[in-house]
Amino acid sequence: MPFYEYVSTDPHAGCDYCGKPVTILQKIGDPPMKKCPYCGQEVRRLISPPSLAGQNSRAPSTGEVEKAGFTQYRKIGKGVYEKSAGKGPDIISSD
Repeated sequence: MPFYEYVSTDPHAGCDYCGKPVTILQKIGDPPMKKCPYCGQEVRRLISPPSLAGQNSRAPSTGEVEKAGFTQYRKIGKGVYEKSAGKGPDIISSD
């Protein structure tokens, strides 16, 4: 089930619930919410980007990072990073 965000159609009206964007879990087939369930103010659904992170998401491999033209570093100490993929300096330090 996807999450949808709703907000009051009038920024100066509504309650604490619908005065700022509120996230609701709804079935895809459910009709959009028309009014705030607490104050009755008209609300509209916001368009927001999907969240792609989840249990099946993964970090890109070293080969994928290099192929995309990026440089990847890993932390090896306080303020010290070592290059693990791509082009660039082998060590970056805050010193």
